[in-house]
Amino acid sequence: MLINIYTDGSCLGNPGPGGYGIVLFHNGEKKEFSGGEKHTTNNRMEMQAVIQGLKMINGAEGEINLYTDSKYVIDGINQWIKNWKRNGWKTAAKKPVKNVELWQQIDELNSKFTIKWIWVKGHAENEWNNRCDELARNAAAQQ
Repeated sequence: MLINIYTDGSCLGNPGPGGYGIVLFHNGEKKEFSGGEKHTTNNRMEMQAVIQGLKMINGAEGEINLYTDSKYVIDGINQWIKNWKRNGWKTAAKKPVKNVELWQQIDELNSKFTIKWIWVKGHAENEWNNRCDELARNAAAQQ
């Protein structure tokens, strides 16, 4: 069974009030979800969208296509995280990894599923990324 998860994060100021949006397609159903925090950053909201989107699956099995417009998330999961873990969650410059607790959650969730991480251009013609952006901005505005 294929599961499609679209995610986006938003921040009004950086840092500032933030929100995230998720659109999930599974078993022929579409679910939408959003949330936010009063004081956060855009990167943290991008990561929270991924974390909450994967948590929404609730043990469902199948391959996951996870769509994000965050290069930070894509590069982190595909390029940087292996070295961070090997270096005790330190960067190449021997500094602590920013947002380490969120990266650790993403790493744990990534190990539980078969995920294809897909970057999409933000604010472009991807209907579901645009919907996630709308959900995230509305959630940020409510903080």
